[in-house]
Amino acid sequence: MKLYELLNDFDYQCLQGDEDLKVNKIILDSEKACEASVFVCIKGTLTDGHLYAGRAAERGAAAVVCSEEIDVPAQVTVIKVEDTKKALALMAASLYGWPAEEMKIIGVTGTKGKTTTTYMIKGMLEEAGIKTGLIGTIHIDTGARIIESKHTTPESLEIQGYLREMKDAGCQAAVIEVSSQALMLHRVEAIDFDLGVFTNLEEDHIGPKEHKNFAEYAYWKSTLFKKCKIGIINRDDPCKDLVLKGHTCDIETYGFEDGSDLRGGNFFHVRLPGKLGVEFRVKGSYNIDLVACIPGKFTCYNAMAAIAVCKHFAVSEETIKRALKKISVPGRQEMFSAGNDKVIMVDYAHNGTALRCLLTALRDYRPKKLTCVFGCGGERDPQRRLKMGEAAAKLADFSIITSDNPRNEPPMSIIGDIVREIEKDEGSYMVIPDRREAITYAVSHCMQGEIVIIAGKGHETYQIVGDEILHFDDREEVLASIEKVKNERDYHSRN
Repeated sequence: MKLYELLNDFDYQCLQGDEDLKVNKIILDSEKACEASVFVCIKGTLTDGHLYAGRAAERGAAAVVCSEEIDVPAQVTVIKVEDTKKALALMAASLYGWPAEEMKIIGVTGTKGKTTTTYMIKGMLEEAGIKTGLIGTIHIDTGARIIESKHTTPESLEIQGYLREMKDAGCQAAVIEVSSQALMLHRVEAIDFDLGVFTNLEEDHIGPKEHKNFAEYAYWKSTLFKKCKIGIINRDDPCKDLVLKGHTCDIETYGFEDGSDLRGGNFFHVRLPGKLGVEFRVKGSYNIDLVACIPGKFTCYNAMAAIAVCKHFAVSEETIKRALKKISVPGRQEMFSAGNDKVIMVDYAHNGTALRCLLTALRDYRPKKLTCVFGCGGERDPQRRLKMGEAAAKLADFSIITSDNPRNEPPMSIIGDIVREIEKDEGSYMVIPDRREAITYAVSHCMQGEIVIIAGKGHETYQIVGDEILHFDDREEVLASIEKVKNERDYHSRN
């Protein structure tokens, strides 16, 4: 491919060199520069790619795309653009042959529920025989391989590569978790979504490295509905009008409120041995009685969003019913049975809003006791500690405060902040700083009819202590603890 072919979709200036040169690779890391590569200078939160343009040239880059002045040898082509992030997205799409145009693309945005909703969409479409790729928080599934995710929404260069891989693997559709950061950083700039889904909006992701305030957060969420053909919106969410401000797409709605295009009703909690779930009915574009083995009313909202998507693929009611019963999401209300009507659950809830919603949902199952094991990340917004502590104090019967990625903060300092908030609200708690010990204690002391929620990590498989990333998986620890309790019980019964 010639360089000028990558530049066709945006305005630019060629400051030096030749646009009619052969290129076959776009790179963001100067150390990966090689012959026939184009280095794109991206400004990040920690460093600026413009500082490494010279190094990329030394290593053989044929061209550099920049938005500021750089100093490279005369034989290196220099392309200046207004915004390198936007340019990167469009160049990446050109490099991979605009794969999004060859599939149906569904984008899901919102504060909570993105991951579960994308899993539900993929599960329902694939149950209908529609091969569907997935890009999200937990992993990327290209239809040919599964890759562990580093971000909710990867960089645009990666996204376009994954979409090409999906198409080549026979995918007819792709569902993408679209974070506000991805929209703000133009990671999905080169994708015209067929369907955009809005789950809900609450205060989150506000801070020095994310959004400066709620208004900015809401604005970037809203931009998805200026780049999709049809918007599928949670009618019940109080922030829906903020998200729809300036929308250019057709709108369809779901929710429990009258007037929703897809309306939920007849909602019941279901408790089975070692499992929690929901039963509900939808009316409108579909009329179905449904069961999902994921707890909480928010499960109904996530399912309705997925069902609204299914209408555009002509998925049958029986297929939707069958698929929904099967769907589970790693680290999202993931349940483990410890016998005797005990439920142990691992969930990703890592802020006050998510923990409050989760504990509220679990209280509706009327457990004999609701225990919450959680910590809070170091070097992150301190308000998260207070809000998680407040949620646990008010909604859990008992909390076990532990460590969760302390990074370079003293674990007991983080725990102390949480404890002060719990004591302020007169919550019942104990402190076990070692997360493995905390989980073992919670599982071994779980009694009949109790629900234990281990919150914060979900699908994650690491604990960050200082600058070291250690393997740690809450799910592995739960299974090991359940097995340990079983072995001890068997030993005592034999002796």
